[in-house]
Amino acid sequence: MNDPTAPHRLTPGAPDSPVILHAPHGARKIPAAVRAEILLNDRSLTRELDHITDTHTDRIAEQAAARSATRPWTFVNRLSRLVVDPERFPDEREEMLAAGMGAVYTRTTHGEDLRPADHDGRPLLERYFHPYAAAMTDAVTDRLEAAGRAVIIDVHSYPSAPLPYELHGDGPRPPICLGRDPFHTPPDLLARAEETFAGFGGTGVNSPFAGAYIPLKYYGNDPRVSALMIEIRRDTYMTEPGGPAGPGLDALAEALAELVDAVTAAPPTR
Repeated sequence: MNDPTAPHRLTPGAPDSPVILHAPHGARKIPAAVRAEILLNDRSLTRELDHITDTHTDRIAEQAAARSATRPWTFVNRLSRLVVDPERFPDEREEMLAAGMGAVYTRTTHGEDLRPADHDGRPLLERYFHPYAAAMTDAVTDRLEAAGRAVIIDVHSYPSAPLPYELHGDGPRPPICLGRDPFHTPPDLLARAEETFAGFGGTGVNSPFAGAYIPLKYYGNDPRVSALMIEIRRDTYMTEPGGPAGPGLDALAEALAELVDAVTAAPPTR
């Protein structure tokens, strides 16, 4: 199940767990062939990785999984989102295309050229994006078959101050932003998350980032698949922009484990 050369890592949880903790943006690794296409020098690339990476979110997800009474499944991206962003639409539906940050980024968080203007992203989509999407779809299908439902909890982070690329950076930036989807996020799931993370200084919904990740096979058509995005403001647990974690990481992992246990024990109602 865990090919060390694969761009993602799926770690099994309890056979009957419906929960998948998904950490898509926590890695910094860029394969050499992909690095050769990037226009930034090493110093500028390090700076960009500091800003764009959801640093330590893979650790938060994995520690939460280990602390949960019924261990959830974890799906972790091993590659930087500068390779491909697995949570973008791969076509013109993606609103971030205008910022040069669709499924294959051509610009940085500060609007600099990341790849040539005529860069053909299709080989990257074929090599990385589509296999990742297929593996995540299979993981959800497996949970539906084993547990009768699937709950995707997407673990992200965001900077305390908006970056130039953000399309909605002028809104509230609470310590915990909860991304909800109108079809796939039941009110009970959102309410449980709000209660669980209330002690971190407050929560908000869909600001500065909105929505939740659902594989396209199930998007908008299968109510057995629930989803919630957890966006953690980085100053609550780490030194910005890409520095070490602080004591907040353990508290967040514990809270996330609490949410996993609540969702596992009592299915959200619609």
